[in-house]
Amino acid sequence: MAGTLPPMRLLVTGAGGMLGQDVTAAAHRAGHDVLGLARRDLDITDADAVRAAVAAAAPDAVVNCAAWTDVDGAEADEAQAAAVNAVGPGHLASAAAATGALLVHVSTDYVFDGTAAEPYAEDAPTNPMSAYGRTKLDGERAVAEGAPRHAIVRSSWLFGSGGGNFVDTMLRLGAERDEVTVVDDQVGCPTYTGHLGPALVEIAERGLTGVIHVPGGGACSWHDLASAAFAARGLDCVIHRGRTADLGRPAPRPASSVLTSTRDDAPRLPGWRDGLAAHLSTKVPA
Repeated sequence: MAGTLPPMRLLVTGAGGMLGQDVTAAAHRAGHDVLGLARRDLDITDADAVRAAVAAAAPDAVVNCAAWTDVDGAEADEAQAAAVNAVGPGHLASAAAATGALLVHVSTDYVFDGTAAEPYAEDAPTNPMSAYGRTKLDGERAVAEGAPRHAIVRSSWLFGSGGGNFVDTMLRLGAERDEVTVVDDQVGCPTYTGHLGPALVEIAERGLTGVIHVPGGGACSWHDLASAAFAARGLDCVIHRGRTADLGRPAPRPASSVLTSTRDDAPRLPGWRDGLAAHLSTKVPA
C-alpha cells in the first residue's frame, strides 16, 4: 500500500483538479517528493512546455490527472477535447519516455459502449459512444504507443471534495427543492477520489504497468447514488426515476459501464457507499 516503499519523486499533472488534489495529498502523506502542476502551471497540450517540465522535474513517475471532463461539451468541440485528452497525454508519454519515468494515466469507463451484460474487465473490447469517450480512448493509445513504461488506469463516476461533482450537485438540489428526477437507466461504479488518489500513488510506487481497472466497489444507478446521499443527509426531497433519453443530452451515455479487474495486483477500493460516507464527512451539512 501507499507509503510502504521508499520515497519517490512524483510529478502530478492536472494537480488543481478534483482527482489531482487527492493524488497530490496522498503522495505527500506517503512521504514522497511531489511536484503538483495545475493547468495554470503546465498546459499539457504544449509539447515544448511538457518536455521542459518533465525534464526539469526528473520524476520517477508522472501521474496524469489533466483531462477535459465536460462530456456534453466534447460533442460540440471534439477537437479541443482531443487536444487535452489525446494529444496532451501523447506529449506526456514522449516526455516520460525521454526521462525513463513511469506514466500513470487516468482514463474512463466511457471507452465502452455499455451494452455488455457483464462488468467490463481490462481486456474487454472498447467501443466509445461519445466524442469524450473517443478522445479518452485515443489518449490511451497515445500513452501506450509513446511510453514504454505506462499504466492506464480506468475508473468511473468520480466524486470528491476538490471540485464540482454529481453528489454535491444533488445535495444542493435536494436542499433547494421538494422533488427532483434522476435517471435510473445508467449503472456504473461511483468512485471517491479520496480513495482513488492513494491507489494511483500505490500504482506508481509498485511500478505497475498495462491497463488497470480501479473503480469504487459495487455498482448502482445515478438514482441509487442520489437516494443514498439524500438518506445520509436526512433530506426529505422526493426523487423520481427518470430516463436518460428524456434528458436530451448531446452526448450518449453507456447504459451499463460497470468496471471490474481480473488482475491480482490491481488496487481494490472500498465500496461506493463507503466512499460516499467519507466524502460527506468532509462536508458541512446544508
